Amino acid sequence: MIKAILKQVKRFPWVTNVTLYGSLFAGGDVVHQCFSGRENIDWKHTRNVAVVAFSFHGNFNFFWMRFLERHFPGSSARMVLRKLILDQTTAAPLATSVFYTGVSFLEGKNDIFQDWREKFFNTYRFLNFALVPLYVRTAFTGCCAFVWATFLCFSQQSGDGTAMAALAWMRSPASVTDISPQSTENNK
Repeated sequence: MIKAILKQVKRFPWVTNVTLYGSLFAGGDVVHQCFSGRENIDWKHTRNVAVVAFSFHGNFNFFWMRFLERHFPGSSARMVLRKLILDQTTAAPLATSVFYTGVSFLEGKNDIFQDWREKFFNTYRFLNFALVPLYVRTAFTGCCAFVWATFLCFSQQSGDGTAMAALAWMRSPASVTDISPQSTENNK
């Protein structure tokens, strides 16, 4: 079955990678909501995450990975380091910024930059450039995005954007239902 899927990914790389990426990113939001102990899933929020993932993130990552591979081919330590530095200094901040502002825009927030200002920070990708073949790189990034989207959705909806809040949430979801900056200020 995996061979059949990989055959389709090679045959239709853009469609399959963007579809997988968008689905996994939106799935990260659903997982976050389930582990947060909510009574009901907020499907409007998941829809907003999916819109941002399908319209921007999946497409951006698909073409970004190809751009990097064209300009910095191979997986030698030097090439991986170049891709990693460029990715973390250019693509990661852009993608994270689009997530926060895009979801805030779709939610109709007055200040679409508020979450971005409060919770923005960089991510990962070394293994992606070093070990993953180009034809599945976007899908692999989508799997990583699943985990990342779960955290982003957590931090955007109920966390303070820190890794400590996410770890506390993972250890005890029932006791960490609202640790937003507003609630921590009220407890001081």
